[in-house]
Amino acid sequence: MTPAAHVAAAIEILAELASRRRPAADAIKDWGLSHRFAGSQDRAAIAGLAFDALRKRASAAFVMAEETPRAIMLGALREARGLERLAIAALCSGEGHAPAPLSAEERERLEHGALEEAPDHVRGDYPQWLAERFAAAFGEGAAEEGKALATRAPVDLRVNILKASRDDLLQRLAHLHPVPTPLSPLGLRIAPAGHGRGPALAAEPAYVKGLIETQDEGSQLAALLCAAQPGEQALDFCAGGGGKALALAGEMHNRGQIYAFDDDGRRLTQIYARLERAGARNIQVRAPRGGADVLGDLERRCDLVLIDAPCTGTGTWRRHPDAKWRLAPGALEQRLREQKEALTKAARFVGAGGRLVYVTCSLLRDENEDQTAAFLADHPAFSAVPAAEAAAQAGLPELARFASPFGPAIRLSPRVSGTDGFFIAVLRRG
Repeated sequence: MTPAAHVAAAIEILAELASRRRPAADAIKDWGLSHRFAGSQDRAAIAGLAFDALRKRASAAFVMAEETPRAIMLGALREARGLERLAIAALCSGEGHAPAPLSAEERERLEHGALEEAPDHVRGDYPQWLAERFAAAFGEGAAEEGKALATRAPVDLRVNILKASRDDLLQRLAHLHPVPTPLSPLGLRIAPAGHGRGPALAAEPAYVKGLIETQDEGSQLAALLCAAQPGEQALDFCAGGGGKALALAGEMHNRGQIYAFDDDGRRLTQIYARLERAGARNIQVRAPRGGADVLGDLERRCDLVLIDAPCTGTGTWRRHPDAKWRLAPGALEQRLREQKEALTKAARFVGAGGRLVYVTCSLLRDENEDQTAAFLADHPAFSAVPAAEAAAQAGLPELARFASPFGPAIRLSPRVSGTDGFFIAVLRRG
């Protein structure tokens, strides 16, 4: 396929997404299944174009003064790919499988369309209904935060210290050109490829042997800020696939006990294979069993309870750019209810002097500072650990510079920390 045909295919996928509310990855996969002549490199190029268009959907549409799939794709070629009008026109010859030639209006918009007068949510490429919430979280920097969320994310890896060291993995993965992550002492970073396709990590011997796990640096820091110690009793209350439980096992050097629970047992299905691959021997999976109280024996016994709370995922838009356009106000309200319920239930298991660590991959104050403030108001036995103290206890005092201005917690974001967006609050039971 030619580059022009790639653009035409990406427009087709955007049209499918406009007509049906579904994940972009599913639409891209279906397109590939119905166009089997497209090779793997073609599919990667098309996916990269489609995801770049979704990252820049609002600004691209504004530049083109139109919200059609074609207009968004053309605008994204300028805004995301940095192509000039003549280069875009060359891709739109109308010949073969290329998109139709540019109209006079399209040429004019590509040449002179500007964003200087656009509102923050357009310049930052996030939904208009979130404009007030982004302003509440970031003030005059809202658009810049949005722009950072609209960039491609690197591939971050966490070294499994139960089996290897970071220096060892730097050598083993030298062909992928990794560099140490600047904040996490356990991380490696691989820059995003030009076509947007990451390395085939599942085929890497280091991955197969459990020496590394894919985990954003922000998520690594969230686990490190739990300050888990060998011999402790820890509960991962929303364990899902087990990424943070595995990180805790490394910090505890397989000593003590970690209980991995999730109220939706289906989310735990991947954890068993990951535990074996990683060599994590101190994790006990507690899957839900009907109405049985599978955690009853842990009441007030845990030194650490981690809540990796269900959230809107606004901090992960670099990796899931389509998610920001599928997110609806009703989803936020549902997540707020789930978070409150998780905090209330999890508090039951924290022992005297123990830590309740509340984590989201959201940037919204509603889900973060507001949620923890409401919990503390309802649970006077708990108090918030100041950000600087939490960072020092984790052996990462430099993280104190990411203290939230809205409450005792740490805030990470692509613009500020170069990570996905994360919120980490450490709450201590007296």
